[in-house]
Amino acid sequence: MKSRMQAAKTVLNLILFIAIQVTVAAQKQNVDRVSFSIPDGWQQNQQPGGTQLSISDGKTGTYAIVIITRTVSSTATAMDNFRNDWTKLVTGLVQTSGEAAMQQPTTEKGWQIISGTANYTDGSTKGVATLLTATGNGETASVVIMTNTQQYQDAIVSFLNSLELSEHVENSDQSSGNITVTPPTKAAVPGLWVSYKTESNGMYNGFPVVTGGYFRREYQLNSDGTYRFRAKDWSTLQKEILYITETGTWKIEGNRLTITPKQGKGQWWSKAASNRTSEWGKLVRAADYKLETQTYTFEIRYFTGSHDTVLILQNPKATERDGSSNSEGQVNEWMYSLRDSDKSLIDTPPGTQ
Repeated sequence: MKSRMQAAKTVLNLILFIAIQVTVAAQKQNVDRVSFSIPDGWQQNQQPGGTQLSISDGKTGTYAIVIITRTVSSTATAMDNFRNDWTKLVTGLVQTSGEAAMQQPTTEKGWQIISGTANYTDGSTKGVATLLTATGNGETASVVIMTNTQQYQDAIVSFLNSLELSEHVENSDQSSGNITVTPPTKAAVPGLWVSYKTESNGMYNGFPVVTGGYFRREYQLNSDGTYRFRAKDWSTLQKEILYITETGTWKIEGNRLTITPKQGKGQWWSKAASNRTSEWGKLVRAADYKLETQTYTFEIRYFTGSHDTVLILQNPKATERDGSSNSEGQVNEWMYSLRDSDKSLIDTPPGTQ
């Protein structure tokens, strides 16, 4: 098996080719001037400072985290920008084994790209951190990768190969905040709408420090007016797994969406002996859960930068299904992203259809 330093060099050598990689076929996401593809099975969390991608294994404690920062104005040199972000995004979070091992700067589309890597420790965890910083046209952006395993190396390679920087164009429409609002018609509603949140044990520079746990909610809204709602909470802070399933009908009138449940239940399950987040133990007991008809005002937004289609629900009060809110800074508002119907991340408990 390769040593951790060899693994660090492998990742670092890959960075040399980022500037000349061709675009992969998968649909790309954007954080301002940085575009990328999300590896299969990874979770995405958008934060004020950029986007975090992550994957973890609850059994082994292994993980990989990628942070893509938003582009910010900067008059500093490329090396100063690298040093500043190395302090904020790497050494401010983990203990590195020394200075970053640097590569020769490269230039692409007017951007000067500087990269470095180092081994790190975080408590009993050992891993490799890699930082890539791009500076040009009075702006800077960074990508940081942290992992304590070679398990996700292929996915990291795929991510690196997908990275691209856009050329600087005045008044360009690169921001992920630009939106298109879809009229609230019945034809626009059917689909799998999801809210996937990773559990964290705190924040660092606006990004959550993930634990491996998660909280997932899904509405499968069918074109025949029926729906299925499911929820799964796998928390490192809870002894058991919460699973909720509910079915019923939906209808819209103008910009109002009414959800009418017919049947549903909540359950607590034990965790698997393996402690894997994708496996189940045994049914322990029923969870408190009541059926609740709710009418929401809604709209559908398309974010041109991130290519996300989002269903936004609002209600004067918290609901049994949705809770109080999942939209940062908002009260009684919930955002659900459109996802391919065959790519649900909520697995079904044993013996359940």
